[in-house]
Amino acid sequence: MKFREMKTQEIENALQTSIKLGLNKDEVTKRQRKHGFNELQEAEKQSALLLFFAQFKDFMVLVLLVATLISGILGEYVDAIAIIAIVFLNGILGFFQERKAEKSLDALKEMSAPQVHVLRDNKWIKIPSKEVVVGDVLKFASGDRIGADLRIIESFSLEIEESALTGESQPAVKTSEPLLFDADGIGDEENKAFMGTMVTRGSGKGIVIATGMDTAMGKIAHLLQTAETMITPLQRRLEQLGKVLIATALVLTVIVVLTGVLQGHDVYTMFLAGVSLAVAAIPEGLPAIVTVALSLGVQRMIKQQAIVRKLPAVETLGCASVICSDKTGTMTQNKMTVTKLWSGGKTWDATGTGYAPEGEFLDGERAVSVQAEKSLLQLLTFGMLCNKADLVRKGDRFTLDGDPTEGAMFVAALKAGLTREQLFEKFTIVKEFPFDSTRKMMSVIIKDEAGKHFVVTKGAPDVLFARCESILWDGKTAPLNKEYQASVHREMEGLASLALRMIAVGYKPLAAGHVVLHEEEAEKNLTFMGLQGMIDPPRPEVKQAIKECREAGIKTVMITGDHVTTAKAIAAQLGILKGKEKVIEGKQLNDLSFEELEEIVEDVAVFARVSPEHKLQIVKALQNKGHIVAMTGDGVNDAPAIKTADIGVAMGITGTDVAKEASSLILVDDNFATIKSAIKEGRNIYENIRKFIRYLLASNVGEILVMFFAMLCALPLPMVPIQILFVNLVTDGLPAMALGLDEPEDDVMKQKPRSPNEGVFARGLGWKIISRGFLIGVSTLIAFYIVYRANPDNLEYAQTVAFATLVLTQLIHVFDCRSERSIFSRNPFGNKYLVGAVLSSLLLMIAVIYYQPLQLIFHTIAIPARDWLLIIGMSSIPTFLLAGSFLARKSK
Repeated sequence: MKFREMKTQEIENALQTSIKLGLNKDEVTKRQRKHGFNELQEAEKQSALLLFFAQFKDFMVLVLLVATLISGILGEYVDAIAIIAIVFLNGILGFFQERKAEKSLDALKEMSAPQVHVLRDNKWIKIPSKEVVVGDVLKFASGDRIGADLRIIESFSLEIEESALTGESQPAVKTSEPLLFDADGIGDEENKAFMGTMVTRGSGKGIVIATGMDTAMGKIAHLLQTAETMITPLQRRLEQLGKVLIATALVLTVIVVLTGVLQGHDVYTMFLAGVSLAVAAIPEGLPAIVTVALSLGVQRMIKQQAIVRKLPAVETLGCASVICSDKTGTMTQNKMTVTKLWSGGKTWDATGTGYAPEGEFLDGERAVSVQAEKSLLQLLTFGMLCNKADLVRKGDRFTLDGDPTEGAMFVAALKAGLTREQLFEKFTIVKEFPFDSTRKMMSVIIKDEAGKHFVVTKGAPDVLFARCESILWDGKTAPLNKEYQASVHREMEGLASLALRMIAVGYKPLAAGHVVLHEEEAEKNLTFMGLQGMIDPPRPEVKQAIKECREAGIKTVMITGDHVTTAKAIAAQLGILKGKEKVIEGKQLNDLSFEELEEIVEDVAVFARVSPEHKLQIVKALQNKGHIVAMTGDGVNDAPAIKTADIGVAMGITGTDVAKEASSLILVDDNFATIKSAIKEGRNIYENIRKFIRYLLASNVGEILVMFFAMLCALPLPMVPIQILFVNLVTDGLPAMALGLDEPEDDVMKQKPRSPNEGVFARGLGWKIISRGFLIGVSTLIAFYIVYRANPDNLEYAQTVAFATLVLTQLIHVFDCRSERSIFSRNPFGNKYLVGAVLSSLLLMIAVIYYQPLQLIFHTIAIPARDWLLIIGMSSIPTFLLAGSFLARKSK
């Protein structure tokens, strides 16, 4: 049905309702049973049990579970229990983090649950919006949130902010009259109100025509069900690593079996040896350490007012090459602010942003006293008198009650030291002619202390200016000749070029005893007083954040439903629009195929007047060009693109429930600059993951090679399985976890974004693992061989020396892993957690070697002081040999 074209009586008949009585209780129950509650359907949430089991589906975890099974089959029950404990710990960590994020999100949703006034059984009652049904009659006024889609049937100076759906911060003027022209979008539905939007001015009534998923908000939310959830770069890399480890394990098994058989050993024995060695190749602690590193990053993000809903999301931000951001409420404050004023040939700038009544007025660079500027004082005074807005203070925060445009003028007057209470001591409002969309003006008749009456009018500049016959110039009233007209038009054009919304103010004195009954009479033969120019200003922290992102090789793209002039102005202020970068409107996108959009998308910095479908296509086009895309927004219109992006970022305060559900990251304080901090955190987390992958795998390569070389040389095994397990869990685990807490290197935000296709062994990591692992294995084997050859009958002692050498070699090597450059490029004591982990590992190793109960478990013998010289010497060779090689290359 085209409710926009229907009269009230026709809507009543169509929906079987009454605007006088409303629906009765039985009819409401019947409709609720048929259509369900008025709420948006969410994707089916995982139960706690399913969420827990979901932590075990990653490829690396599956590899460990296979290793557990093999260890059990081989009778290595201690190994099996240890590995399964690590896997279980990893699952618990991931489960509680994601569960915690969901609870935080639920708390945010509770804060935004609206209540509505509904007519039921001829009585007005207040109910939760979820209980509303089609045919209900609702009433609403300034400050109310619309609870369902309505066809407006009464409208009194009604304006509604629809930025959650359209992206435009300027409230839409509403009417109750039938509309016969075609609507291009929600912004043209002048006789409808939509779920989730906010009444900013006036009041009205409406009949509910759609609820839940049938609303405009619900239809956009439906796009989320078809939007694809992207696999993160970290998940891809860990899966790749898991496959490499599986391949390595298989190759090792084959080589060991063949080598052993050729040396005369039986096949079964060598198969068991080969599988044992293959299991040793898998770093059991890696998934848990990755989870811990991500969890700790999440905790740091919480302190910066960000809730991470999915653990890998933090690391993914580190790969981001493009940030697509909504303008209204994300880059801007969604608070109209007067920034320029003009009267009588003079222009003033107003400082301060938002609703806090703080700022000053500048004549050029010089601050002026408003009391000394008569024209400015009058302009601000009349702007406050002809005004219905009010400011509410809650602690240090100020919120607006009323229309944003009027709020901007009201706050400007407060900055000048004016208050409504003081003005009402001097002036009395005698009569008011409210604003309506036809006249585009509002007027009041005021009486001053002397008993004189004035008409004060404000409204659209072109309309009000046409009603003027004189102008206030240099404090005097003068006829509005062509010269003055040209001056006013030049000023209007100048303010328009800055994308400022303009409100004109005019007035006229009334003769004594003259009574004005109609607005037509009041709003003619006016004196033009001046203009107030306002804009939804950028958030103060955004410009610097965008600059730092650009330095990090990350492009910021503005995607907005607002007008192109406003979008360009804000983008230029923020440093988004530079050089030859383009600005494209939604109507131009309609004429482009997806392939054509792909061709130009990297050259565009601003997309204006776009629909939710356009946003989705832009994100997909950037992804097809190889970019990792972060999409930020707060409205329902942003949600499909937020979900499709590699990482979706929603606003916690102004964000809709649908946007939050679609996101991976929620900014609790709506601060765009937090995204920059998250990118830095993400980059650091990934670099730390590379550090402990390097450390763990080099250690494991060393363990494998020392065992393998011993087999090749027909030597006894240099270590027993329980010693290898100790190394894997303690010596590997504690320092690796501490590497996950390493502070970022100084140039982390000066580097270009890494490629999402970058392999886990990229940038020389594979070579570093193999070369370090080789030297670790050789050094350990040499120490073992020297001691074993000196006393072949005491194998357990030689194994103890090999064990101590391996542990100490790895603990020295961990400091080399802190930098891509050299062990000498960073302060070795800069990571206090690493120092603590190394000392703890050393103490545990000493306890295993010298504490008799542990000697029995780990098959060790106390090492005399003289042999420690051999151990320390062999342990130092790998790291310092390679560090010296690095310095030699650097000096050339």
